[in-house]
Amino acid sequence: MHMNALISVSDKAGIVEFARALHALGIRLISTGGTAKLLAEQGLPVTEVAEVTEFPEMLDGRVKTLHPKVHGGLLARRDLPEHMAALKAHSIDTIDLLVVNLYPFEATVAKAGCTLEDAIENIDIGGPAMVRSAAKNWKDVGVVTDASQYPLVLQELQTAGKLSDKTRFSLSVAAFNRISNYDGAISDYLSSIQEDGSRSLFPAQSNGRFVKLQDLRYGENPHQHAAFYRDLYPAPGSLVSAKQLQGKELSYNNIADADAAWECVKSFDVGACVIVKHANPCGVALGRTSLAAYSKALQTDPTSAFGGIIAFNREVDEEAAQAVAKQFVEVLMAPSFTREALAVFKSKVNVRILEIALPPGGTTDWDNGRNAVDVKRVGSGLLVQTADNRQMSVGELKVVTRKQPTPQQLEDLLFAWKVAKYVKSNAIVFCKDGMTMGVGAGQMSRLDSARIADIKAKHAGLSLVGTVAASDAFFPFRDGLDVIVDAGATCVIQPGGSMRDDQVIAAADERDVAMVFTGVRHFRH
Repeated sequence: MHMNALISVSDKAGIVEFARALHALGIRLISTGGTAKLLAEQGLPVTEVAEVTEFPEMLDGRVKTLHPKVHGGLLARRDLPEHMAALKAHSIDTIDLLVVNLYPFEATVAKAGCTLEDAIENIDIGGPAMVRSAAKNWKDVGVVTDASQYPLVLQELQTAGKLSDKTRFSLSVAAFNRISNYDGAISDYLSSIQEDGSRSLFPAQSNGRFVKLQDLRYGENPHQHAAFYRDLYPAPGSLVSAKQLQGKELSYNNIADADAAWECVKSFDVGACVIVKHANPCGVALGRTSLAAYSKALQTDPTSAFGGIIAFNREVDEEAAQAVAKQFVEVLMAPSFTREALAVFKSKVNVRILEIALPPGGTTDWDNGRNAVDVKRVGSGLLVQTADNRQMSVGELKVVTRKQPTPQQLEDLLFAWKVAKYVKSNAIVFCKDGMTMGVGAGQMSRLDSARIADIKAKHAGLSLVGTVAASDAFFPFRDGLDVIVDAGATCVIQPGGSMRDDQVIAAADERDVAMVFTGVRHFRH
């Protein structure tokens, strides 16, 4: 096999084994700097690039492969006699396989204390240039940019003696994607540097990088086209990591609602179940078992739960599965399912069952599997903000009324507050004993949200007497509080911050209810 392979890698994991296999196939190895030294130390015959170019590496390695004898060998079209004649006239050998991974720019700038100088020195120049040349000439050159591609390349070379057109093209696409992502990371970083040397959270140019997971049958409506993408580097424990165990293909609306349910349920550190319909939680409850949590969540609004999305943050066992199977469910999610639970749904072939690992423990947004930023598309633009990852503890609550909440009410207040965060604004949520009792979502008036929550509770046969209630934003007037208290709530949690807070507090004292302020608002549009 008369082929030349140029190898120049920053991450050397697996490269010795790969190079040894190439050598066994009779492929000549050409390499640079540290890679050449490593291969030679392993007893592999290797030709240094400096021998090929007849020009030494210089400027501390900044210039090694930027030479016609490298790029001519990569770019020459084998089907054009004039190209091949030019190579012969200048004593240039073809390069048939390029193996390159780039300086670790992304990893460098992710480190605490990374300086601008550190970042600049980890911007690869020669590597991307070679990758672009090889990828452009994919009909004649295979370009390998990631160690995960080594096995496929070796398998084809060993069985067919060459790479197929399909493989070379797919390698080329992967190479251009890698360069695009690399350049995007550089642009993001450099665009974030401010005059004083500090970094802005929002760079002057944002270069979103996403990988398509699947095409969807349609979007929100059948006349819309759609696809599902994940972040280039997804957070652990997020919906994109889900493994579908059974069921129909997920739809656009399934994915949107499933994300709402999963983000809500994984925010609880005790067993919980969340039922979502049209992006809003219609039932949320805590429970010692998955069955207990589900049974309580379903009571909130069994009508809306029909055809809903159900998420658990604990394993689903046979008992819970049998209860869920009695209703029409679009998507069922949990960290795991027992074998018996999966058997319950075996005959319900349309039910989409997703297994998603919970995020690892930790204190950062990334460790907890939450997005660091949220993005919303507007006409020809983006709205970008830090994600609403604010958590609330009992110690942060400020009691503003004469009446004090009981310990049980404090627990329910925090539960209601957490649920309200995932309900579309204006949001009013009634809760009791770790269970939603009435949810009012997405109304233009906070009064109407409260009234709707009360109506839904009555339809579900639930009494709001003695409940706690959460409002995602402050009450501008006392009338919102009065509607909640009239419905039966005896304790209220809200952000505070209205110019009429004093009037609302006085109203709470007049109605003999407890009220706490969070100082935090949770609008969700």
